[in-house]
Amino acid sequence: MNTKSCLIVLPFLLFAVQRSALASDERPNFLIILADDCTYNDLPGYGGQNARTPHLDSLAREGLTFDRCYVSMAMCQPCRAELYTGQYPLRNGCAWNHSASRPGTRSLPQHLGSLGYRVGLAGKVHVLPPEAFPFEVVAGFDGNCVRNPTQSHRLDEVREFIARRQDQPFCLVISLVEPHVPWVMGDASQYPPRQLKLPPNIADTPRTRQDFARYLAEITYMDGQVGEILAALADAQAADKTLVLFSSEQGSQFPGCKWTNWDTGLHTALIARWPGKVPAGQRTTALVQYADLAPTLIDLAGGNASEPGFAFDGTSLAGVLRGQRTEHRRFAYGAHNNIPEGPAFPIRTVTDGQWRYIRNLTPSELYIEKHLMGIQGSGELNNPYWHTWIGTAWDNPDTYRLVKRYMTRPAEELYHTAADPYEMANLADDPDCATTKARLSAVLDRWLAEQNDPGIPQDTHEVHRAAKQGEHRYFPKAD
Repeated sequence: MNTKSCLIVLPFLLFAVQRSALASDERPNFLIILADDCTYNDLPGYGGQNARTPHLDSLAREGLTFDRCYVSMAMCQPCRAELYTGQYPLRNGCAWNHSASRPGTRSLPQHLGSLGYRVGLAGKVHVLPPEAFPFEVVAGFDGNCVRNPTQSHRLDEVREFIARRQDQPFCLVISLVEPHVPWVMGDASQYPPRQLKLPPNIADTPRTRQDFARYLAEITYMDGQVGEILAALADAQAADKTLVLFSSEQGSQFPGCKWTNWDTGLHTALIARWPGKVPAGQRTTALVQYADLAPTLIDLAGGNASEPGFAFDGTSLAGVLRGQRTEHRRFAYGAHNNIPEGPAFPIRTVTDGQWRYIRNLTPSELYIEKHLMGIQGSGELNNPYWHTWIGTAWDNPDTYRLVKRYMTRPAEELYHTAADPYEMANLADDPDCATTKARLSAVLDRWLAEQNDPGIPQDTHEVHRAAKQGEHRYFPKAD
């Protein structure tokens, strides 16, 4: 190459190098903060009329609030596996609580690690097997959601992780254990039981009001932790280059929320903040699902989540985050396999954000959830308020209706969630809604076929035991 040619090519080479360096500098850090068992519309930002969450309210003013975000299973382990893998429960293998994803499953540590990120997790892990989720363990937050009392937290290790290397982006998940039971943290005296306004799907008994007050206190305690975490991020001067995602996970441990396919189980809060990149103080009705978050982070990190090797069920919502799009997916899907939480009771569902269709595969059976309705090893009730529901249902029509709703389910349910967010009016037999029911039923059928979901045969002790041991031989992986 002659001198003249070199002089022509050199500026383009320098420009390419500068663009590459700029792209590397612009890659955001990711900070994902998860609550645990927090019903989305118990938060003030989603219409909750009791809890006080000043830090989450501030985060929403600085970021984008998603009004229609859903998990695929309203249980801790399956929804976290979905979040980290970008795959629906049956595809990644964690389709039951207290089970494991398929051997060879890849998640955020592998995906972002290959793009130069260091990926850590503080707090509750609750995903298996370890080789599928090789997060760097970051100490400081309680990893046990059933300890009583919950351990206090510290931020030293989180600060160290954030500040460790300024030249390398990070992804840090901080997985809190509030407001998961036992409700022992926070100041319940700030929520006088008699002054509370209970949601319509919660029976009004004195013990329920006491427990709901303790639950609300844990929400406020959790909000305080969020404030401390965001302050630590700001102290490290990393806030402006970090995409913060807060999610409430699945619904609370009250009947009709966690362990269900109702909206108060599967619907989750999602708030995103990235100064200068994500619109501040806005809301979006774009329909999104946990499976969409992993491909989103990969795209923002400079990868290509649409490459065949990723095999995601979700797709990147980066355009929604940047305010370039107002829509994302057409439908969000859900499933429930009740074993090992209780007797088999498989459920499947789909929503378009306005309507929810639910199919109960064994409607002749009673729905029983041992963690909510059962007895601990000490002989005490897991949730004493449930006993007061049963004990007063005989002469209280409202409580009787809620107990019956929880324990007996029809073959099909249809709710206009946009107008009935607590899904108290089942419209499945309403002739005026027949077209909507048929449309959503057909959509659900297609999803079940795509996921190779066998339905009833999946919800057995034998299948769960095999999945817990990492043996997913019973049902093939989805194509």
